[in-house]
Amino acid sequence: MINKDCKTMLWIVIAGSACGLIYLLAPILTPFLFGAFLAYLADPLVVKLHERGLKRALSATIVFLSLLICLILIILLLIPLIQNQTADLPNVIPNTVTWLQTTVLPWLKEHFGIDEGTLNTDTLKSMVSDNFSQASGAANSLLKTVLHSGVKLAEWAINLILIPVVMFYLLVDWNKVINGIHNLIPRKYEPRVVKLAKESDDVLSAFFRGQLIVILVLSILYSVGLSLLGLQIGILIGVTAGLMSIVPYLGFIVGVTIASIAAAVQFGAFSSVLFVWLIFGAIHLFENMFLTPKLVGDRIGLHPVAVIFAILAGGTLFGFVGVLLALPVASVIMVWVRYLHQRYRRSNLYQTKPAS
Repeated sequence: MINKDCKTMLWIVIAGSACGLIYLLAPILTPFLFGAFLAYLADPLVVKLHERGLKRALSATIVFLSLLICLILIILLLIPLIQNQTADLPNVIPNTVTWLQTTVLPWLKEHFGIDEGTLNTDTLKSMVSDNFSQASGAANSLLKTVLHSGVKLAEWAINLILIPVVMFYLLVDWNKVINGIHNLIPRKYEPRVVKLAKESDDVLSAFFRGQLIVILVLSILYSVGLSLLGLQIGILIGVTAGLMSIVPYLGFIVGVTIASIAAAVQFGAFSSVLFVWLIFGAIHLFENMFLTPKLVGDRIGLHPVAVIFAILAGGTLFGFVGVLLALPVASVIMVWVRYLHQRYRRSNLYQTKPAS
């Protein structure tokens, strides 16, 4: 009994020390976590090239340069479009406020008795304009501060450089890192740990590699559909809805709500709102019937509420680093919970029937 208690206490101390270390090192962990995350996602491509006869280092270089070029092209294409649409927001939001008072509030007054004076258009427009001016001024002030602060600028530069560097070296030595960890596992527990590690890898692969592709495809489809409709900030809404789709249904709900209001304000016709619903409905069906089952599947086992809780808990406990670690840790915990649940169902405690 003492030995078991000592082992339990040892694991508690190890887990607590790991959490404390993550908390203390959080400011410098971000580029390493990003680099490791990207290397993990790209490793299957390196493996495929390596299996075709290329050396591991050459395979990693080809994959690394290809992904870097793709990322640069996406940034060069996407950022100007989003920047232009963001510049239209100071005009779009006041128009939305006007639409709320001239269209929505009269309807609310007619059906629910809400007074139109509750919302003052001029006041809200002024608040919006002031907030955008303050935000712009704050952004300019922050930019000037960063540019004039050599230390901060150096920290940003080092972090940006470290991410691809860490990613590249981990891609080259990924097998060595995995084998090194594998060799540290006590031989007694090695089969069980390897089995659970493989299941965890399947879950993480299904979630991250599949979900990232889903996010990319949804962002493109939403943006193209809303742009073809002629929506003024269609790309901005589409990208936002795509990114938020990491939480099931959240991207759809937020996207269709904002897009419907934007369409009603811009076009002033209910038919435009119907087209928005048609676009989001068709894409949502495509996602649920083909995209998510094909790319993600049902191996994750994380309920949408659990996803939200994991992200919020990680951010609260460890800041941005916690947000990065939240879903991987939650996915691995789910694997262990299912394993413990299976062991419990096979145990005498569960299977022993009451004496008659």
